[in-house]
Amino acid sequence: MTISEITRSEPAPAGPDTRRAIDGRTLTIEDVVHAMRNPGTDFRVAEEAARAMAASRELKHELIADRKPIYGVTTGFGDSVTRQISPEKAVELQYNMIRYHLNGTGAPAPDDVVRATLLIRGNCLARGRSGVTPEIVARLLDLIRHDVLPQIPSRGSVGASGDLVPLCYVASTLIGEGLVRHDGALRDAAEVFTELGLEPVRPEAKDGLALINGTSFSSAWSVRAWSDAAELAEVADICTALASEALLGNRGHFAAFIHEQKPHPGQLTSARTIGDLLEGSELARSHSQVVDLNDDLADRGFQQLRRSIQDRYSIRCAPHVTGVLRDTLDWSRQWVETEINSSNDNPLFDVEARTVHSGGNFYGGHVVQAMDSLKVAVANIADLLDRQLELMVDEKFNNGLTPNLIPRFADDDWNAGLHHGFKGMQIACSALTAEALKTSGPMSVFSRSTEAHNQDKVSMSAIAAREANTVVELVREAAAIHLLAACQALDLRGPELAGPRTRAVYDLVRKHAPFVGHDRRMDQDIAAVVELIRTGALTDAARVAA
Repeated sequence: MTISEITRSEPAPAGPDTRRAIDGRTLTIEDVVHAMRNPGTDFRVAEEAARAMAASRELKHELIADRKPIYGVTTGFGDSVTRQISPEKAVELQYNMIRYHLNGTGAPAPDDVVRATLLIRGNCLARGRSGVTPEIVARLLDLIRHDVLPQIPSRGSVGASGDLVPLCYVASTLIGEGLVRHDGALRDAAEVFTELGLEPVRPEAKDGLALINGTSFSSAWSVRAWSDAAELAEVADICTALASEALLGNRGHFAAFIHEQKPHPGQLTSARTIGDLLEGSELARSHSQVVDLNDDLADRGFQQLRRSIQDRYSIRCAPHVTGVLRDTLDWSRQWVETEINSSNDNPLFDVEARTVHSGGNFYGGHVVQAMDSLKVAVANIADLLDRQLELMVDEKFNNGLTPNLIPRFADDDWNAGLHHGFKGMQIACSALTAEALKTSGPMSVFSRSTEAHNQDKVSMSAIAAREANTVVELVREAAAIHLLAACQALDLRGPELAGPRTRAVYDLVRKHAPFVGHDRRMDQDIAAVVELIRTGALTDAARVAA
């Protein structure tokens, strides 16, 4: 292939080529998320990456011709490395390797994760150290462009030697085998290729190994979890602001002075965000206003305050909880973006030194540690919001709201005593929180020796990344219940007393979920608010009103 053929697998559009270029070095989380959410995204290979791929491939063939053993190219895999084959058998070896790893289990990975996997794998190979034929990367970009999605079972990876089992389903698709999802239907890959005018790839030596011997499936799940967790950090601060108003709280707890004395960046951001959300609120008042709600002590030796001047920890310390998530997102972003811009297969070709190196870049250690940390930080958000919910629904702690946020009924009203409001919602939120906390346990410490004791220490990165997504989903549902309860509380207080930004959130929620005036099913309300969180509409509402 020429350089121009490598940088595009279909004719480029007339005029300047404005497609996003992958080069193995500059892919961002935002780039991947865009591809995940927008089927048919068009990418090309940067010219410098195409040159690097061509050079490493040339070196690969040069070294194969020397008939010296090269791992996975002219030797067997794993503990079979001691068995060398002739160069003439190298291509057939790649086919066999792809096929014997097709043993994944579990539900197919979601379409967005598959799109991300294709893009990340293509980007990692485009770095130009893997020795692959450039058609491999071109075809991966074709799959993204046409939204041809290999059906990848979710289970089967130990995260070293990379995501062998899941990525084999990608490799199988490229050689025209297996099932893909295209235009909403499951079809044979070969049939779809013919329909689209694409040729299956005939892998050279090392091509199959380069496709499967990496962390791209783990990384795809990680990008998804990271992006959704970043949205949850914003939602958690919105929830805290609404809870503070529902409980007639003290917004002085979020004063900049306090948090500047313990200046963790995430804590500072959350405190500032909550304080801004509460600006203009007549429900959550400043510290001096809360103090002034009580009588002067005068010459008395004791008095019982009518209004506490401090809120409970789940409100007062919320920036110290959500701030941890924000700071975890900050450092884990660097780790994830380094991973998706790395050569993480084995062996790697050093064009400058004209040699090949065997190593372990396929080990998902940074991915698993990032995801283990992320799921703990996210699970703590569920615990925080569940405690805030308890304060709002419990008449012992909610500063005059009704028990379980039921409507106000006169004692002689027929409805008096018949309704239980958010009692069942609290039960559901407690269940979601417990499951999130249980799922947040570290996966990185569960290494298992496998593959005849060759892979004797493995990362479990794919499992940790999938679990991080599960925790995010659970916490999103817990947040939806919290938001519905907070909006119910605002109805009981008077939503016109809320600050402009929290009122905008309330108005959005009320467009999708009405006030609970009598006991009724609320699962559809939860689903509607979950969707507002998932799409970013909730955080957008708070920003627009700023």
